[in-house]
Amino acid sequence: MSAEPAWKHATQQPLSELDRVLTLQRKAFAANPMPIAGQRRQWLNTLRDLLSAEREALIAAISSDFSHRSGDETLLAELMPCLMGIDDARKNLQKWMKPARRKVGIAFQPASAKVVYQPLGVVGVIVPWNYPLFLAVGPMIGALAAGNRVMLKLSESTPATGELLKRLFAQVFPEDLVAVVLGEAEVGIEFSRLAFDHLLFTGSTSIGRQVMRAAAENLTPVTLELGGKSPAIVAADVPLKDAAERIAFGKTLNAGQTCVAPDYVLVPEDRVEGFVEAYRQAVLGFYPTLTDNPDYTAIINQRQLTRLTGYLEDATRKGARVIALYDQGQDRRMPFSLLLNVSDDMLVMQDEIFGPLLPIVPYSRIDQAFAYINQRPRPLALYYFGYNKAEQQRVLEQTHSGGVCLNDTLLHVAQDDLPFGGVGPSGMGHYHGREGFLTFSKAKGVFIKQRFNAARLIYPPYGKAIQRLVYRLFIR
Repeated sequence: MSAEPAWKHATQQPLSELDRVLTLQRKAFAANPMPIAGQRRQWLNTLRDLLSAEREALIAAISSDFSHRSGDETLLAELMPCLMGIDDARKNLQKWMKPARRKVGIAFQPASAKVVYQPLGVVGVIVPWNYPLFLAVGPMIGALAAGNRVMLKLSESTPATGELLKRLFAQVFPEDLVAVVLGEAEVGIEFSRLAFDHLLFTGSTSIGRQVMRAAAENLTPVTLELGGKSPAIVAADVPLKDAAERIAFGKTLNAGQTCVAPDYVLVPEDRVEGFVEAYRQAVLGFYPTLTDNPDYTAIINQRQLTRLTGYLEDATRKGARVIALYDQGQDRRMPFSLLLNVSDDMLVMQDEIFGPLLPIVPYSRIDQAFAYINQRPRPLALYYFGYNKAEQQRVLEQTHSGGVCLNDTLLHVAQDDLPFGGVGPSGMGHYHGREGFLTFSKAKGVFIKQRFNAARLIYPPYGKAIQRLVYRLFIR
């Protein structure tokens, strides 16, 4: 680890230090407001080389923050998506940057029009604790590809990862291009108040409201990725083994600490017991035991474990039937549990769970499942399991969510050519791939005329014959 960072003292005087870095990056951007494709590609190459070279250190740091985090999960869910995202940006950068030709109406000829994609300036990114690498680097890819400077605020819950990224990025990027900010919640509050050219926040809906309120003081545009209660629907005729196994993977990855993890499952009432058994077999197949199992990730800290335990106690007290899939956990490796007979007054059905608890809600007709989802805040993701094409189409047309997987979970997030983002309470705006480039760019409309000016025909004084002719041609 590096020496004690300046940001450790930022809780006493955060604003002056944050302002210093923002001013530094603004000056650097002003000196190079439209980086050429080659320079942007070099930034991405540098980032890719760094992540590849330091993958073991990154795995170790993230595991340290969690007390134990599966190294394979970090490779699969953090490092691989980062590298794939960089590769996609490098491959498509020239095409994304190319001005787009647009049509000019006949009344305004001779002229031409185009859209120029211009870097915004300095982009702020507030990074959550659950995927501290991917949710830092993912937005950073789009911001750098678009030609911006980047300030990252890492979570206080992942100090080892934050210290490592601060040190590694400082080795390969000047502070006026990429800067990592560390510190407690007070620093995060001041960070969100900075006059960025764009601010991206990933986290809870409640904190997202505060971030948006702070950004509004500077009219800073925001992208909010907020999560929510993402449902899974099991159709009446889908093989339960298929559905349960794929739902189990989406729920057990990172011990359920994923913003797009299935939060509850809607199951036909006559298939509930069958689904319970299929889910149990799938989870036990993944993790035969929790004790000393290197594949199973711990809950990030005691505060989150206490919150999840409180959900179980509250649900049990209010009549839920809890089916624990293991006798006990180990340290903060919390056992997986299914919850039946749940009701809306239970905390587990009100808050995003963010852990290894899975409520099951029975339904009798698919319309009831749609109604149940539509009566609640719009989620970040929705998962449907069933092979009937007509019913799949109904899911797409009759529900709202940030994104959808048909017959899978999570993997839509890994598709670089798909936009990722929420809707309403689950967020606003998109990034990843081309959408990330566009989010961090200003699509500037440009209208071009050269020497000849036909528009003088409609200049005042009005009432000339040519003007009356123009009106007849275009106003009917």
